[in-house]
Amino acid sequence: MTVSTVFLLACIGVISLVCQWLAWRVRMPAILFLLAGGLVAGPVSGLLDPELVFGDLLFPLISLSVAIILFEGSLTLRFSDIAGHGKMVRNLIPVGSVVTCVIGTLSARWILGVSWEVALLFGAISIVTGPTVIVPLLRSVRPQSKLANILRWEGIVIDPVGALLAVLVFEGIVSWGQGNVFGHSMWIFGKTLAVGFVIGAIAGWLNGVVLRNHLIPQYLHNAGTLTFMLGVYALSNEMAHESGLLTVTVMGIWMANMKLVPLESILEFKESLSVLLISALFIILAARVEFEAIAQLGWGMVLVLALLMLVARPVSIFLSAIGTSLNWRDKLFLSWIAPRGIVAAAVSALFAFQLQKLGYESAGALVPLVFMLIIATVTIQSLTARPLARLLKVAEPASYGFLILGANPIARKIGAALHNLKVPVVLTDTNWENVKLARMENLQVYFGNPVSEHAYTHLDLTGIGNLLVISPYKHMNSLATYHFLDWFGTTHVFTLSDGEQDQNARHRTAEKIHMTRGLFNGLSYAKLASLAAKNYTIKTTQLSDEFTFADFQAKYDQQACVLFVLDSRDRISPVKDMESLKPEKDWTLISLVPPQPSREKERKEKSEAPPAEPAKT
Repeated sequence: MTVSTVFLLACIGVISLVCQWLAWRVRMPAILFLLAGGLVAGPVSGLLDPELVFGDLLFPLISLSVAIILFEGSLTLRFSDIAGHGKMVRNLIPVGSVVTCVIGTLSARWILGVSWEVALLFGAISIVTGPTVIVPLLRSVRPQSKLANILRWEGIVIDPVGALLAVLVFEGIVSWGQGNVFGHSMWIFGKTLAVGFVIGAIAGWLNGVVLRNHLIPQYLHNAGTLTFMLGVYALSNEMAHESGLLTVTVMGIWMANMKLVPLESILEFKESLSVLLISALFIILAARVEFEAIAQLGWGMVLVLALLMLVARPVSIFLSAIGTSLNWRDKLFLSWIAPRGIVAAAVSALFAFQLQKLGYESAGALVPLVFMLIIATVTIQSLTARPLARLLKVAEPASYGFLILGANPIARKIGAALHNLKVPVVLTDTNWENVKLARMENLQVYFGNPVSEHAYTHLDLTGIGNLLVISPYKHMNSLATYHFLDWFGTTHVFTLSDGEQDQNARHRTAEKIHMTRGLFNGLSYAKLASLAAKNYTIKTTQLSDEFTFADFQAKYDQQACVLFVLDSRDRISPVKDMESLKPEKDWTLISLVPPQPSREKERKEKSEAPPAEPAKT
């Protein structure tokens, strides 16, 4: 049956949406479902033939999409991140890249018999992991915090670094292919590098200055940056053949390391862009894969994948861990986790297309080999990482910590009290002054929107399983509540009362959110802030046979509000209703108490009162 092009384009969008939804439901990287959806739509069912649908526009579409992916990824590469996240991360970038590239290149060349050019390109592409596949896996596995941080920051940094290495290798191959002699080839390669670095640096600086000085309105930041980047990409390709990818990568890195450039909205824009454009791109790429090409690789493909997973990764980890405090269990766990992601799939498809045009016959093996590497690492490691973490005893216990929305004074006091009881706590706020004060108090804090794509990558939720909303921003409160209800569940999201609005049915929110309300005996944020302004403090009290809950209530004349209880099994729970609270003798209370208990104040006043004058006679 013949179907229209419009129908096929609509199908791509629907399939991408379904794949993203499935990934969200099962907490697995979306790329696995996108590739599976493309394979079903393409070689399995024959519904989608990208060459037939897009014709001559297929290659430009892939090129522009890869340029966007590389640019967005390079925007996250800050040099301070490399220096600020431990020796292991700093070692992994150069050591892991070299080891993986060498083993990947040699295995592809000697086992599969592809040309040196294709083998070298495969080795460069195979080093890229990326946060889009690492973060969902970490949230499912929940390894110890130090291991989660190593893997997350490796993925963030290696994403643009690996892409840059792959681009440089590709530029070298293309330049060599255009030169009849060594000197001419080196001239073309040098020209490509010069154009890429110079134009990229100038474009990055210029765009950063425009954003920093607000020379264009806020609503044009995302669209303007994207359009300018694509224009720079096209200009660079005109000046030096195939230099555009290098140019946009350098442009993004330059902008990421400029000071006071507002990149938050651009990074958030990546979330919508990935759903619309990048998701569709991977369905198109997977639809071009031929099962015959995979079958032609034979058992040699399995051996190549085994060498990368069982030899290259462990060697990289153990060499990088020299001089660190990691034990053998930590190293073994890190040796198993290295799923490949979006950049590897996109770059391999584009470069294979280009190399085939230049006459490299073995270039057809590049795409199926990289796609099988992605499928194997994501699937196998996602299914086995959790049992391995438990076996090696590197998994975190149950996620009982709190993500606190708000870093205002009362939120900081609550966070400090929980932190003192060894409860994992992360505060998040969009107010820089609040964030700065929280950091000065040695509290872990995230600056930004907790439901953004940037937060999805950078917000460390290791050991966190509850949301506590203590914020005056009602719109943000609702967004965060909806978002984390899906992550943590209804019984692990706690929000304050809206005060008078809760009594007005016209202002009631959706039932799902309303079920989370009523925290701290019905206190609203305004009431909490008012009590904090009156010097109410957060106090931790240990109950015992000598000091019972009744004694506690009597001491503060029923004016104290219990916020949390820590029971005898070290389980901590927020308190919703004081009337139903029945703490036992060995429990610990975290309470909001008045600045001066009434009875003590009376005794103090009596003791400080001047003696009565003797009666006159």
